[in-house]
Amino acid sequence: MPFAALGLEPRILAALKEAGYTEPTPIQAAAIPKILTGVDLIGIAQTGTGKTAAFVLPMLQLLASKPPLGRKIRVLVLAPTRELVAQIEENVRAYAKHLPLKMATVYGGVGERPQVMALRENVELIVACPGRLLDLMDQRHGDWTGLQFLVLDEADRMLDMGFLPSIRRVVKKLPKNRQTLLFSATLSPEIEALTHEFLHQPHTVQVGRRSNPAETVTQIAYEVPRHLKLALLVSLLGQPGMDSVLVFSRTKHGADRIARKLESVNIKCGTLHSNRSQNQRLRALGEFKEGKVRVLVATDIAARGIDVDGISHVINYDFPMTNEDYVHRIGRTGRANQVGDALSFVCPDEHGDLRSLERFIGRGLPRKRLEGFDYTSAAPPEPPAPPRGPRQQRPQQPRGGDVGRFRGAGQNRAPGEQRRGGGQSRSWGGR
Repeated sequence: MPFAALGLEPRILAALKEAGYTEPTPIQAAAIPKILTGVDLIGIAQTGTGKTAAFVLPMLQLLASKPPLGRKIRVLVLAPTRELVAQIEENVRAYAKHLPLKMATVYGGVGERPQVMALRENVELIVACPGRLLDLMDQRHGDWTGLQFLVLDEADRMLDMGFLPSIRRVVKKLPKNRQTLLFSATLSPEIEALTHEFLHQPHTVQVGRRSNPAETVTQIAYEVPRHLKLALLVSLLGQPGMDSVLVFSRTKHGADRIARKLESVNIKCGTLHSNRSQNQRLRALGEFKEGKVRVLVATDIAARGIDVDGISHVINYDFPMTNEDYVHRIGRTGRANQVGDALSFVCPDEHGDLRSLERFIGRGLPRKRLEGFDYTSAAPPEPPAPPRGPRQQRPQQPRGGDVGRFRGAGQNRAPGEQRRGGGQSRSWGGR
């Protein structure tokens, strides 16, 4: 079935042809006609099956059929990470290249002023992370009274990982008379129950099993002692066919440690995690897309925003925290019916997690050992961490009165005593 059969107007069809689209994917064919009728929709499909186009194309069609409402914002798309916001923006601009559509993005990690100016101008479509958007809405930026569409993309991540309070506050500031669309690769029944807060009598479109990764991805488990994971990764990257490899680490410090090891053996790589600045993240992703580096080491923050053609392998260096994270991680390869490999390192204490994952996806992962690799060797030496800058001298605390005001007169903290009320600040993907 061609895109023209879905009732899309000629300017949109021309943009799709120029982008190389020939016919709609199953989720697009199922969702687009329903969205065009004006109903609220829950769309569930595997990662890499074209969910973004499934909601963007019908919205563009409906926007093009009605004149703009002055300076009022007509579409709001919420996404959990800056990378995903940038990816959605890129897709919207490609599909709307022949339409007079003005759009902007809103996310943290960059200055507010350009985003504030965009909200004041005649912008029809906003793609945003909830945190920064809420900050600007609280400052009364943007006219939301004419909003026609609200989209929650990667909804399970936003609702399940702490964005629910922010989303509730954003939705309260929006008109109730709107069309709301919710899309995700995975959606648990518990999370689905929350969608009734935001959607009115939604229709549900589901393509494939909710927990089923793309069929074009070959999935393999490598059982390995924890201290040999770095050595196994280096050996695997030396195998033929490792052309474009995405390596997932569970932590930011782990990602940096992996990158240092790869650089020490002359394997060029980039890193992508929340401690990197926005420019550093964009540069790492750009170099990976362009093939300047063949390995990108990332945390799960990147799993929802990376859309790179031709990723040959995804390597789960650290076993994912949740089964849903596994589905999203390996969905970075095998996209749009291309083939790809997903390799997962499994340590001896992670076999229970592996069995749980196999029950979730409804299949067993074949175990494999790399030929010629010594699984009995001792841990190899690690490259040294980069040198730290000069230590900053802390200003001396005043004795007596100021200290006593907070701890009681004369009560100084004992050696080794933990500071009360301390702890690390939490980092949010959308702030």
